Amino acid sequence: MKSITYTLSAHFTVSVVNPIKALIILMFASLFLLTGCKKENDVKPVGTVTANAGVDQSVQVGQTVTLDGSGSSDSEGKPLTYQWTLVRKPAKSTVTLTEATSFKPSFKPDEVGEYELELAVNSTNGKSTDKVIVAASVAEPLAITANITVKTTLVDRVLNPNLPDYIVTKSIDVTNELTINPGVVIAFERDVRMNVNDNGGLLIAKGTADNRIKFVGVQNTKGYWIGLTLYSGSNANVMEYVDIMNAGSRTTYSTTKAALLLSGGSKAQIALKNCLFSQNDGYGLYVLDGGILREFAQNTFTSNTEAGILLNAENVVKLDAASTFTGNNGRNVVEIFQSDLKGTNEIVWPGFTDKTPYRINGVFSVNTGWKLNPGVTLEMNRDAIIQINVSGYLLAKGTTTDKVVFTGADRSIPYWKGIICYSQDAKNILENAEVSNAGSIAIVSGKKANIAIYGTKALMSIKNTRITGSGGYGVFVAYGASANTDLATANTFESNAQTNVLIEK
Repeated sequence: MKSITYTLSAHFTVSVVNPIKALIILMFASLFLLTGCKKENDVKPVGTVTANAGVDQSVQVGQTVTLDGSGSSDSEGKPLTYQWTLVRKPAKSTVTLTEATSFKPSFKPDEVGEYELELAVNSTNGKSTDKVIVAASVAEPLAITANITVKTTLVDRVLNPNLPDYIVTKSIDVTNELTINPGVVIAFERDVRMNVNDNGGLLIAKGTADNRIKFVGVQNTKGYWIGLTLYSGSNANVMEYVDIMNAGSRTTYSTTKAALLLSGGSKAQIALKNCLFSQNDGYGLYVLDGGILREFAQNTFTSNTEAGILLNAENVVKLDAASTFTGNNGRNVVEIFQSDLKGTNEIVWPGFTDKTPYRINGVFSVNTGWKLNPGVTLEMNRDAIIQINVSGYLLAKGTTTDKVVFTGADRSIPYWKGIICYSQDAKNILENAEVSNAGSIAIVSGKKANIAIYGTKALMSIKNTRITGSGGYGVFVAYGASANTDLATANTFESNAQTNVLIEK
């Protein structure tokens, strides 16, 4: 029988006589070639990279958007690097990405429209890109057109902190509990006000450092709406991290404009912390006699037409040193209207970190112990007077470098009436102080003086004090009153219109 030759490859050539045997040998040889033979020029397949920028999103302007590239992959599990690029955004947008090289960057859309972002993913196996669309829109503000007569909570509806959540279209009364959540912006139409009434009205407005509450005008204009008036005596009234701006279009009390007014007759009270009073035509805050600052801490007053704050004598002690009153106001002072300082314990005025002076109007009556710390400055308005009554005393002890200063509001000669002491208390002390520019009109017995000690057994010790610019005497000691025996030599006197010291015998 003729043999048959089979060539399977360069390595296998088989010659057999029996065709059946040949077929069996061929099958085994083919199997060997498939499993046991490898060509020298075989190429291993290359790994792949796939970028996944996540799903498209619909959000509000001002809302934090977090992108997600965690679905990206390398087929061999090799480490990936990420690079996000904002390839398209609304024409007026100025946003940028935070942590653009992470797999989860973020941004806040600042304009209505579409934001297109591209994710580029790299590994040693190559590069891949993918895109995602974020569509930003704005929710419409709700109109507040009626009094708030039921328990109400206002929520942050529009996430852009520069756009209003609510618009108050007419003056309204709050006669029930009103809670305002962090981030809420309430805009008031022209000449509109909000009154928080007593006997049921209550305001709880607690924002956060990152999510402030705002009371503003519909237009960002000084003096656009009237302001807030608080009549409520509830001890739950509170404002924290609140901005009050653009108020003062009309007077809130008598002839005075203020962004926030605390009524006296109803003993309105509130706690104010980390609040901003700015861009108001008038005062930022006005506390009437009888109104109560329950708490006051780290508040800021800037760019108000009058002073940042106007209040009565009793509430001054509530003011903290860290609050600031000197930010481009019409008068960078703490202004105190004519009122009485009274109580059973010594009252201390410590002054302010930013050196804001106190500004006193009219007759300032002291009926308790009153201590002024070193560095305190009192500016007296035209013809104002400090009157230390029998039940009070004045303790003003500065240092050689940090004096207690009493002077006229415009530093002219003479401008205010002076200090008169009727008190018999041994704590009446002026030391390392300055008293200047008083004696505008007669303070007592037809006499003009920077300082007058008057009345039987009235007394005051005055040492190391500079007494200048009086329209009359530097110091007048009336019959029956007394001062330290070295009064004339223990102090410095300059530019007084009459003698430096007059002691009646």
